[in-house]
Amino acid sequence: MMHLERSVEVAAPARRIYDLAQDVAAWPAILPHYRWVKVLRENAREREVEMAARRDWIPVRWTALQTLDPSTPRIEFKHLSGWTKGMSVAWTFAPCAGGTRVTIAHDLDENVRPMLRGWFGRRVVGDFFIQSIAGRTLARMKQLAEERNG
Repeated sequence: MMHLERSVEVAAPARRIYDLAQDVAAWPAILPHYRWVKVLRENAREREVEMAARRDWIPVRWTALQTLDPSTPRIEFKHLSGWTKGMSVAWTFAPCAGGTRVTIAHDLDENVRPMLRGWFGRRVVGDFFIQSIAGRTLARMKQLAEERNG
């Protein structure tokens, strides 16, 4: 199992950040590295989405099931297709001095994609793609939440 985490401390309440993060259909308008997000189906608690982003000039695309838990708050994704098929992603929001610590954790079962074991999986898929995109996402969410917290 490959486990990756990125965190950032945001000077804003968890609910403000959660509201920005859960609205994945708006991500291409607020996150410059996202090319598109198509909502394929949704109900009050779940959305199946096709997501496309860029790592520098390299395009990536996947389909995921997003599960929303606004009361905790927590956002989860299960990747249904793409290089990261089978990956579980969790956005968590914890109080910290001055605001909220937002963490994105990625857990990729390498048994689903055996070619992602070892160096290639860790360095290329994990560090180069997943960690880079998550880092850019968190940095922009921080900026937007803090601007709105004014």
